[in-house]
Amino acid sequence: MKSLDLQEMWDRHRGKILGVVLGLAFGWFAIIYGVLKAVFVGFCVGAGYYLGKRLDEHWNLRELWRRFWRERP
Repeated sequence: MKSLDLQEMWDRHRGKILGVVLGLAFGWFAIIYGVLKAVFVGFCVGAGYYLGKRLDEHWNLRELWRRFWRERP
């Protein structure tokens, strides 16, 4: 396959490709470590992604921390 074909396939089917990879990884973790540990790893990956995305968008980490721990009515 040409690299242009791979790029076009990635652009058209990014969600499906990422979904399959994440599903495969979750299944692998569930088989090896158990479902609860796999869910925990998934939660950690999601939290890491969220924080990394915020840092890429140049969010202030202190402000994010304050918003998370602020008093709620």
